[in-house]
Amino acid sequence: MSREEVDRALARLGAERDAVESALLALQDHPGRRLLEGAELSGRTAERWSVAGQGLALLWALFDRYSEALASARAVRARRNRPGAAELAELGELLAGKAVTVSGGQLPEPAGRLGAPARLVEQVSLAELMERMNGWYETVLEVVGAADAVWSALPARIDLLLAELHRVQMLAGSVGVRPGGHPLADDLADLARDLTALRDGVRADPLALWRPARVPAQSGGGSAQGAFGAPGGAVDTERFDRAGRALDDIRVELEGLLRLRDESHERLQQVADLLQRADATLVEARRARGEVLAKIAATEVPAVPGPTTALRDRIRQAVECQQTGQWHRLGPLLDSLEDAAAKELGRARHSLTEVAQPLAVRAELRGRLEAYKAMAARLGLAEDPEVVERFEKARWLLWSAPCDLRAGAEAVARFQQALRPPDRAGSAGPQDARPGGQG
Repeated sequence: MSREEVDRALARLGAERDAVESALLALQDHPGRRLLEGAELSGRTAERWSVAGQGLALLWALFDRYSEALASARAVRARRNRPGAAELAELGELLAGKAVTVSGGQLPEPAGRLGAPARLVEQVSLAELMERMNGWYETVLEVVGAADAVWSALPARIDLLLAELHRVQMLAGSVGVRPGGHPLADDLADLARDLTALRDGVRADPLALWRPARVPAQSGGGSAQGAFGAPGGAVDTERFDRAGRALDDIRVELEGLLRLRDESHERLQQVADLLQRADATLVEARRARGEVLAKIAATEVPAVPGPTTALRDRIRQAVECQQTGQWHRLGPLLDSLEDAAAKELGRARHSLTEVAQPLAVRAELRGRLEAYKAMAARLGLAEDPEVVERFEKARWLLWSAPCDLRAGAEAVARFQQALRPPDRAGSAGPQDARPGGQG
C-alpha cells in the first residue's frame, strides 16, 4: 500500500470504529435490552435471546480487538512522517491482511461455513472482523428491537381493553346477563381469559407476536451491512383486534338491552293498548252481528272470534321478566308480543268489517234512496203518484226489520227508474239504478 492509501484506509477504518462504538452504546442503553434482561422469557423469545443475549458482551470484546488492531496500525504510521517500505509493508499487513487474532469461541463462522470444525484461534482481517461485528449486531438488534416494538404496542392496549371489558361486564350484570344464564356473559368470560392469556404471552414471549420483514439473521452470520439498521417487521395484532371487535359487538347488544330496560314499560303499555282496542273491536263486532241477525233477513253472518288467552299469558311472562330484570329474555318476547298484538287488532277489525257488511249495504241503499228523493224534488216529481208509491215501497222495505236487502235494492232501482223522462223510462234497465243515471 502507498502512503496515501494507508492514510485513506486509516481514516475510513477510524470512522467505522466510531460508528460501531456509537451503535454499541445505543444498543447498551436500548430499553428493549433492559426489559429482556429482566424478564422471565419463554418460547421463541427465550430461544432467540439465549443466543442474542450473549451478543452484546461479545460485540464489545470484538470491538476491543478491532480498536487494538487499529491503534497498532496508527502507532506504526506515527513513527515517521514519510514511512519507508518496511513500515508500509507492516501497515499493509495490519490494515488489509489477517493480522487480528481472535478466539475461535468468540467468533462464529460466517454464513456458508456453519458446519466447519471449531477452531480455538483464528486470524482475520479488520474487514472480516467488521463483517462479523455487523452480523452479531443485526442478530442482537433484531431481537431487542422486535421485543421492544411488541412491548410498546400491545401490553398497555391489552390492559385498556381489559378495563373496558370489565366495564362491559358490569353493564351485563346490570341487565341480568350473567355467566351460565346468557351466551353474552359466557362470551365475555371467554374474552377475559383470552386477553389475560394474550397479555401474559406478550410479556413472556413477545417475539411470538412479531412478524419480521425477512428471515431473522442467524448468530453472527449477517452480511456486511451498516451497523445502524433497525429490524424490519410489524407487530401481529390480529388476536387483539379480533377481541376488540368481539367486545364491541357484545357492548352494542348490551346497550340494546339497556335501551329495552328503559323502554320496556312504555312498550308493554302499547301492547296492552293494542289488545284493549282489539277487545273493544270484537265487542263492537258482536254487537253488529246481533244487530244483523235481528234486522237483516236471510243473511249468513260469520261468528266473531273471542280474545286469545295465549297473548295474556305471554304478557304476564313479559311483566315477570320486567320485574325480575331478565331483559335478555324480555327483548324477543316483547318483539313477538308487539307483532302478535298488531295482528290481533287487524283480526278484530277484519271480523267487524265482515259481520257489519249487511248493515253497510243497507246504509248505502238508504243513502241512495234519500239521494233519489232529493232528485225527484228537483225534477218536480215529488207529488207524482207513481214516484210516491215507489218511494214508500222502498222506504218500507229498507226501514223494516228484518230487512230484505235484495228486495230493498230492487225497490230502490225501481224508484230511480221512475225519475227518468217518459221516452227513456221504458229503456232503462236495473243496471242504471244509481244517482247519476239522470244526467
